[in-house]
Amino acid sequence: MTRFFAVAPLGVAASLFLTTALSAEQWIQIEAQPSLTQATEAAQGYANGLPNVVGFNLPGRWHAIALGPYATEAEAEAARLALRAQGRIPGDSYLTDGTRFQDAFWPVGVNVSTLAPVEAAQASDAPATNAVAEQVIETAMEPVDLDETPAEARASERALDRPAREALQTALHFAGVYNSGIDGAFGPGTRNAMAEWQSMQGYEPTGVLTTRQRAEVLAAYQDVVNSLGLRPVVDDVAGIAITLPTGVVEFSEYTPPFAKYAAKDGSEAQVLLISQTGDAATLGGLYEIMQTLEIVPMEGPRSRDQNGFSLTGTNAQITSHTEAKLVNGVVKGWTLIWPTPGNTTDEKRHQMALEAMQASFAPTDGVLPDAYGDGAEQDIDLMAGLDIRRPEKAGSGFYVDDKGTVLTEADLVASCAKITLDETYDATVTATADGMALLTPSEALAPLEIARFDSQLPRLQSEVSVSGFAYEGRLGAPTLNYGLMAEHKGLSGEEDVLRLAMTTLPGEAGGPLLNSAGAVIGMLAPSSAIPEAQGRSLPEDVAFAYDMEKIAGFLSENGVTMSASEDSNETTDPATIGRDMTVLVSCWN
Repeated sequence: MTRFFAVAPLGVAASLFLTTALSAEQWIQIEAQPSLTQATEAAQGYANGLPNVVGFNLPGRWHAIALGPYATEAEAEAARLALRAQGRIPGDSYLTDGTRFQDAFWPVGVNVSTLAPVEAAQASDAPATNAVAEQVIETAMEPVDLDETPAEARASERALDRPAREALQTALHFAGVYNSGIDGAFGPGTRNAMAEWQSMQGYEPTGVLTTRQRAEVLAAYQDVVNSLGLRPVVDDVAGIAITLPTGVVEFSEYTPPFAKYAAKDGSEAQVLLISQTGDAATLGGLYEIMQTLEIVPMEGPRSRDQNGFSLTGTNAQITSHTEAKLVNGVVKGWTLIWPTPGNTTDEKRHQMALEAMQASFAPTDGVLPDAYGDGAEQDIDLMAGLDIRRPEKAGSGFYVDDKGTVLTEADLVASCAKITLDETYDATVTATADGMALLTPSEALAPLEIARFDSQLPRLQSEVSVSGFAYEGRLGAPTLNYGLMAEHKGLSGEEDVLRLAMTTLPGEAGGPLLNSAGAVIGMLAPSSAIPEAQGRSLPEDVAFAYDMEKIAGFLSENGVTMSASEDSNETTDPATIGRDMTVLVSCWN
């Protein structure tokens, strides 16, 4: 069950900590006054912009102003944080079960026992607008201030109450001209921000906004707030409370460990809430798995410690941010996926939604069961219904020294943003020539097997094999493909090419060509790299390999010392040698 609350924050929500209800009725106490006159005036002031305002007598002759009642502590806390973020109630407002409240003094004649709890809005309800901003905007759009003088502007400014002044500072911050605290005090920082905004809009930079200028600042901000529909949400199934941009996402389905909120009205935004039982190993596994998904682009900062992690990824299509943490045997977190902003307004909308989620996320009781619902579509390319990132192309290579240097075919690693070995180790291209490429891993590796070369070619029509990733890594290990040595030269008599009677697949190109003893006698080349084969449709059982002389020259020029095969009477298994020597080379973009 997902609950949406009817208070929409004007600014970024504050830290949201929701717990299960501790009593059947909760109130938000927003103020206390020592005299009844002061308390009544305060209650009337809050009631001008807020519903459900009630004044109570307290022990010791004090008087409380409260909002409520709310059915649960979670709903009361969600409303408190949203109203506090808007600047409509003081920052030190707090929750209470009302046990200290005595008789109600305001509204006059109110019967507290008959007050119905404040109801949470349904998901289909439109989010509430901000009363302070709406009132200022509506007043400012009247034509009386077209020729407002600086003195008149100051006079109209003095009429603003504190919530209205804080709302204006928040809007100036959104406009990118104000970076100080939201305190309602128009000091030098606020004045400079007003002057800067006026200059940007082509107005005289007086440092005092006219009524209409204030409306323009607030309207630009409020338009973005309304379009996002930021609202506190409590997902009871996932056990997460968070403020979500409900104007652009809506609940879709549960596919453990995710509660999915899909794009709404073509927004292209998405939200995932993460919820699963587990430990530090579970957290670490999720960290690794998330980075294999298409929704987490490869480029971007990421960090991890024993209790949590964050992942940010950006490409030309999307920007995604994930945060998760381990709390009391439960891993909980969230992901915001947003179309990569194309302009400043888009970026501000994205940043506002991101900051609201960061500030408001809080685990609550409950965790999404592993077998909840019907589950996601089952597919090797999916994880919980989400696309797993696959390389743009993948093929074969093999280790040529004990440092982990890899020889492969050049086309495979051309124009790659990132190259990995066995989808684990990063590598860079350090040399290319004549259709071959040399890869150096980012860290020294210790291969189980390295190429042992044999310059003696097998007799024609003798059996040879190629070790390679025929299915581009989908099987998780290389396969051994058998064929015959058809000719010790190419179709036009090339001396550095071997022709094979073997049916191969593209993923095997770059793999080692082995003799019956498992020694390397060449490297399988793609047919597209052989001039004589280009533009022709050859029989299926025709393949080509670069011979030892060509490979030796390339490795020698690039400082790689080749290891010779050793004569031995021991039985060798080419399949085992090939498996331990061959590496999956992946090109990512």
